[in-house]
Amino acid sequence: MYTERVIAEFTNPENVGEMADADGVGEVGSPTCGDIMKIYLKVEGDRIADVRFQTFGCAAAIASSSMATRMIRGMTLAEAWSLSNGDVVESLGGLPPAKVHCSVLASDAIRAAINDWRTRQGLPPWDAGSRGCCGEAEPENG
Repeated sequence: MYTERVIAEFTNPENVGEMADADGVGEVGSPTCGDIMKIYLKVEGDRIADVRFQTFGCAAAIASSSMATRMIRGMTLAEAWSLSNGDVVESLGGLPPAKVHCSVLASDAIRAAINDWRTRQGLPPWDAGSRGCCGEAEPENG
């Protein structure tokens, strides 16, 4: 059912835990399955210097959170914004169709954390637009 990579990320996730001095925090949840994902960002300049997560959910949700945080560390905010759930799924070697929504939570939580950071900086939030399940949104200038 799960790939070896998903199992590895679930059983030995990286970047787990709360970040008390986070510059941006994003929390999203899925009413369908009850998964809740919270992403914490530490931003230096326009780059993600550190990232942590707390996830209440299934193996796919935890694996998606761990993989997504690995992927965005060191990225610019615009690069992290453009990370799609498909990128997360691909890095995990795939997810069962019924679990793809977990990767959507990861990308949505990252975007929520970026917009929280932007708001704290007095900047307007970027618009995610209507990207559906697997689409990508580009950040607007500003």
